[in-house]
Amino acid sequence: MTGDGTRAVRAGLPEAEAYEPALPGPVFAAHYHLPGDASGPFAYGRDANPTWSRLERAISELESPDAAAETVVFASGMGAIAAVLLSQLRQGDTAVLPSDGYQLLPALSERLRSFGVQVRTAPTARDAQLTALDDTTGLLWLETPSNPGLDVCDIRALADAAHARGALVAVDNTLATPIGQRPLELGADFSVASGTKALTGHGDVLLGYVTCRDPELAAAVRGWRKTVGAIPGPMEAWLAHRSLATLPLRVDRQARTALALAEALRDRPEVDGLRHPGLPDDPAHPVASGQMRGRFGCVVSFTLPGKEYAERFLAALRLVDDATSFGGVRSTAERRGRWGGDAVAEGFIRFSVGAEDPDDLIADVLRALDEARG
Repeated sequence: MTGDGTRAVRAGLPEAEAYEPALPGPVFAAHYHLPGDASGPFAYGRDANPTWSRLERAISELESPDAAAETVVFASGMGAIAAVLLSQLRQGDTAVLPSDGYQLLPALSERLRSFGVQVRTAPTARDAQLTALDDTTGLLWLETPSNPGLDVCDIRALADAAHARGALVAVDNTLATPIGQRPLELGADFSVASGTKALTGHGDVLLGYVTCRDPELAAAVRGWRKTVGAIPGPMEAWLAHRSLATLPLRVDRQARTALALAEALRDRPEVDGLRHPGLPDDPAHPVASGQMRGRFGCVVSFTLPGKEYAERFLAALRLVDDATSFGGVRSTAERRGRWGGDAVAEGFIRFSVGAEDPDDLIADVLRALDEARG
């Protein structure tokens, strides 16, 4: 199987068995029958679960279709992020993180510093994190495209530079998804994502995962999950697996519509700082077009003239929910500055394009802009 769609609808499924469903239902179990020595795949609910295992195989097939890989699923994206950083870094190490990454990275950075880990940051754009690497670097963390600014860095170039200094490389692949970008193929050691977003795509599951090709790295991450108990529920894991079948369809539709929306916003006088990696004149486009497999994500960002203007725009939308997160089948938008923690203007909008008809969605956005202008 070579096509994304073919792979997605079959990924992680067990061998066909007469009169059994193609995707068995979730297994709810805290313990399993365990005679004799404590060996075998399933012994206790915090260690492993058949429903997790199927999902983990499926994600591995999507993240690394041409080489063996292991995936570890978590209760949330932050659970996955924390597991990589805290399982790999030790006192005296240096972590290099993006200064414009997800807004909880600074809180995690403070935790790392309290453990004696030095943290350096640099922006995603123009591969600026290269300047923060040195021989003390234990792990380089990349987020590309970055959230919410949508800057992009060259994964291959940064991974090569980090490996030359003996450092590991992790990439937050949440916005791109494995349909849009495969960090392990570009030299990363870890591909990490919040499955809450586009991977599951329906706004009803909290989930995270880590995929890597090195069994020892996977074992360390899995050991961290067991120790802190950051395990997903079986129902969440089953819903995530169910959703994977439509991932390529959703990613393709949302990416095309996001680009069309970005193009429609280009000439609006009230729109400033428009960003989408698929726009040919976007600063991120040259690098993104070389590593994102032709799909540039569902998020469009732009800035309106102030907080009140942005709030009027959001209130005027009829087909778009004023909600956080991104990647769902229903379009959402928010004034990102309401949360704090992101270096954005008060009128900055992060817009997540859903699966609505493109013409309907774009018409709704343009009408809402007209109403907001008064």
